[in-house]
Amino acid sequence: MYIMDYHHHTNHSFDSKAVMNEVCTEAIHRNINEICFTEHYSLNPLAPTYGHINLKHYIKDIEQCRAQLDGKLVIKAGIEICEPHLLKSEYQKVLEPLQLDFILGSVHNINDKKLRLYLQHKTVEEVYGGYFEELYNLVKHADIDVLAHIDLMKRYAIKVHGNYDFDQFKPQLKDILTKAIERNIGIEINTSGMRSSLAEPLPSQAVLKLYKELGGELLTVGSDSHKVETVGDHISEAIALAKECGFRYVFTYDKRQPSAISI
Repeated sequence: MYIMDYHHHTNHSFDSKAVMNEVCTEAIHRNINEICFTEHYSLNPLAPTYGHINLKHYIKDIEQCRAQLDGKLVIKAGIEICEPHLLKSEYQKVLEPLQLDFILGSVHNINDKKLRLYLQHKTVEEVYGGYFEELYNLVKHADIDVLAHIDLMKRYAIKVHGNYDFDQFKPQLKDILTKAIERNIGIEINTSGMRSSLAEPLPSQAVLKLYKELGGELLTVGSDSHKVETVGDHISEAIALAKECGFRYVFTYDKRQPSAISI
């Protein structure tokens, strides 16, 4: 089986201390065939991710790892943009010259508030409904390849409101996924929740099945790891889940063009 991890962070992200070369070495040790680094990036000065990454240094690090590990590991250059629908033209101007392989889009902030702060003093309907509304605006307007961790809000809201009721928010989720399919934007199985008390991926199996029922095919798998030792965590389980939901392929990207990998 061809194993890939299409969501990993290093010290080029503000919330990781992992060194890229060490991540790659561990990936090889774990028999991972391909990795895509997806460092956090934001042009919003009010976002926590703002100002950390030096894109030239990041690309140089990618190139050095490729040269050192040629033939042992496929290494792709990606980015995870926070709220890319809000500053679309600015992102395009900065990122287009880099010729990245892969762009993830995510919602980590709403109205310039981190999700942990946004959910305070709100009902469950306001918390999850507001998050999914922002995610729809993202997928409607942003120039991205894949939606990251679609139901991320549950990570922060579960202690206060519990997990969301799929049937209650299915109409919003259906709108998000339909728009993604319409715009040729994929989704990911993010395994970070499987390493936490959530004990489930992001998104849930119900969302994955809905995506498949609607005709969605573009699917990536990623650990969302911020550490060397968790590179590729639960990827095999994610691929098995994809098969269980009816998917025949997961995808890799090269210069933002998807390629299907049979599973």
